[in-house]
Amino acid sequence: MASVSAGKPLFYVGSIETVQPTSFVSAKMVAERAGVSRSAVSRTFTDGASVSEETRKKVLEAAEALGYHVNHLARQLRERSNIVCLIVSDVTTPVRAALLDSLTRRLQAAGKITVVLNTESDEASVGRALKLTLHYRADATVVLSGTPSSSLVQTALANGQQVILINRDDRLDGCENVGVDNAIAAREALFLLRRAGCERIGLLTSAASTPSLIARERHFFDAAEREGLSISLWKEGPTTYRSGYDAALKMFARSQAPDGVFCVTDLLALGFMDAARHAFGLRIPQDLCLVGFDNIEEAGWQSYQLTTFEQPLDRMARHVVDLLSLPEALGSSDRAAAVFEPVPIWRQSVRSHPA
Repeated sequence: MASVSAGKPLFYVGSIETVQPTSFVSAKMVAERAGVSRSAVSRTFTDGASVSEETRKKVLEAAEALGYHVNHLARQLRERSNIVCLIVSDVTTPVRAALLDSLTRRLQAAGKITVVLNTESDEASVGRALKLTLHYRADATVVLSGTPSSSLVQTALANGQQVILINRDDRLDGCENVGVDNAIAAREALFLLRRAGCERIGLLTSAASTPSLIARERHFFDAAEREGLSISLWKEGPTTYRSGYDAALKMFARSQAPDGVFCVTDLLALGFMDAARHAFGLRIPQDLCLVGFDNIEEAGWQSYQLTTFEQPLDRMARHVVDLLSLPEALGSSDRAAAVFEPVPIWRQSVRSHPA
């Protein structure tokens, strides 16, 4: 049996009414089915609006039958979109994925609409992503990877956006920064290697040259210089397990190979450790001490037991949400920069005393 309502064919199977698929169910269709005005539908779904119980019942029954849902985005675009765009590259790396997971869950719990823009970390790619956020009329943009140009940031700010940079040592006017204290981690990593009796200390980083990696490298060399130490530096490819593995193959194939290494990420450290053990037969930590950074899940696996520094990702994500949700409750100093201290995670890849 079929009938027509509001110009749309309805099909009945037993007592269940099925609406023929359409692009969307509009408030106008609900109004026509309920026999009320379009404004009555709007008032029914607006908290605190005046509408009679009889009208409310008609509207809700019609909405239920048609499968109608309020278009919150269209409603919010009249003032604020409630959209937060996350610009991120290398989303499959463990630490980036963990931060993205924590941010999206917390933002959604705070009622924010999250849009993830997967991009490269170079300035041009980040810039293109930031331009997209303006098309989305986003309230805020959180940059997890790379640094946009200052001119684009000013354009975003001029359009009413908040811009938050994560793990960036650089400061752009109008932006808010959230990150970890790389200086503390670098100093402590050098201390651990020195305490273990390491005499030939090296630093392994990648060719990615992101702000956070550059900061760890710079602070490690600064700490070594203050102690009058000479540090060997090795840069190898992208920030991956394979890069760490390849770096070890090259470093231990020559004389004066290091006996203690600070790897600026855990992924590099795990690859470096596997090559040192399996290709050269080195024992960890008897022959070689390693310190990583990030405390990814794999660092704690029994076959690695990597000593590292943990980024407090949940606390950082919580602060980002606070900046977006309660900006008026935070002082200007809090809004300018929030630096979180990395947490040392002691395991078995560094000796506790000289061999």
